Amino acid sequence: MMLTRVDCFLDTNILIYAALGRGQQERKRATAADLIGKTKFGLSAQVLQEFYTVVIRKPDRPLAPAKAMEWIEAFEQQPCVSIDASLVKTAIEISQRFRIDYWDSAILAAAERLGAEIVYTEDLNHGQTYGLVRVINPFL
Repeated sequence: MMLTRVDCFLDTNILIYAALGRGQQERKRATAADLIGKTKFGLSAQVLQEFYTVVIRKPDRPLAPAKAMEWIEAFEQQPCVSIDASLVKTAIEISQRFRIDYWDSAILAAAERLGAEIVYTEDLNHGQTYGLVRVINPFL
C-alpha cells in the first residue's frame, strides 16, 4: 500500500498535549493544536496506541475511553503507518546506528516511510537529523 507523502510526522506527545494540555500546559496545547490544524502530518499505529494508553490512564484527569476513541477517529483521517516486519527491521537499524531507544527509532522509521522531513516531538534531540528526518521540538 502506497502511503500519502506528508510534510511532517507528529509524535505521541504532540497528540497528548492537544487532547489534555490545560492549565500550566495551555501553551503546549495551543502549539500542538496548531500543528494538527495547519500541517499535512502523518502518524503511525504506534503513536495511536501510545496516545490511547496514556490519555486514559496517566494524567490527573484522564479521558474516558470513548472520548479517547473520538480523538483517534479524528486522527485516522491522516496517513498512518502500520507496524510490519519491515518497519521493525528499519527501526532496529536506526536504533543501532544512532544509539537511541527502539521506540524512538520506530517513530523515525515511520516518518521516513511517509516521506516526512520533520518529526515534531519533545523526546529526541531538537535540531538533530537522523537519516533523512530532522527532529524539531515545537515547544522550545
